[in-house]
Amino acid sequence: MDLAFEKASAFFASVVLFLAVLLFAVLLREALPALRKFGVSFLVTGTWDPVLEQFGALPFLYGTVVSSFLALLIAVPLSVGGAIFINEFAPPWLKAPVSLLAELLAAIPSVIYGLWGIFVLVPILRDGFMKPLTKYLGWIPFFKGPVYGPSMLAAGVLLSIMIIPFILSVSREVLATVPQRQKEAVLSLGGTRWEMLRIVIGQHCLPGIFGATILGLGRALGETMAVTMVIGNRPDIFASLFQQGYTMAAVIANEFAEAGGLQLSSLILIGLLLMLVTFVVNLAAKGILSKMVARASRGI
Repeated sequence: MDLAFEKASAFFASVVLFLAVLLFAVLLREALPALRKFGVSFLVTGTWDPVLEQFGALPFLYGTVVSSFLALLIAVPLSVGGAIFINEFAPPWLKAPVSLLAELLAAIPSVIYGLWGIFVLVPILRDGFMKPLTKYLGWIPFFKGPVYGPSMLAAGVLLSIMIIPFILSVSREVLATVPQRQKEAVLSLGGTRWEMLRIVIGQHCLPGIFGATILGLGRALGETMAVTMVIGNRPDIFASLFQQGYTMAAVIANEFAEAGGLQLSSLILIGLLLMLVTFVVNLAAKGILSKMVARASRGI
């Protein structure tokens, strides 16, 4: 029985690996025409012209990286702070509703987030944040106008709202695994509540919180519909967060149905690049995470 279970598990693991390799091979085969014509210049060219058949992925790479980084910048402090509050400070009657709400937010379809972003988030950001900031701090490149509403900032804020439930839930579970005796030991030695949390998080929870952050980053990198609806879908590169942008997933969703020939191959090449970016980010995160776990186990 044990041998059969072992063989079945090995078979299922092999199927997963086979599907991943098959997906990569199919994408590479379909992307070869664009890869042969543009080569490495595809990564550093900002032109996207279906009429002249000149394609470059730089604006989409830029939009994906900036919107995802902005989402993490907003979501990580809120998520970790919320997890600490739920585990350490919230009264018992409040813990269950807040945890349930976080799980429900994770289950909302992305198109609903996109509709909410168009009709609620974008007007609030445009009138209550972008216009005043452009008026008084417009000399800073990040806050230059004109202000349209759909923008890189709107995409980043919406993405942060979408990934908060994932980071918060995992961080809360990580914090819950810390033995109560270790917390009481720090307090009994005269440590404050803040010192107790800092020591506990620094020595035991940072690897888990980092893993939760990478989970949120993976969701942000691949998000399509919600971002497509609020980012503006303009294949240009601007320093200002108030200007419109484009992401790799969004351009595939917008143009794939009507594309053909070299344009279709270029879109598939963008999909291949998105897959590779996700793989590299997760591989790098795994390496950093293993080092963090080793440092934590040594008490460094």
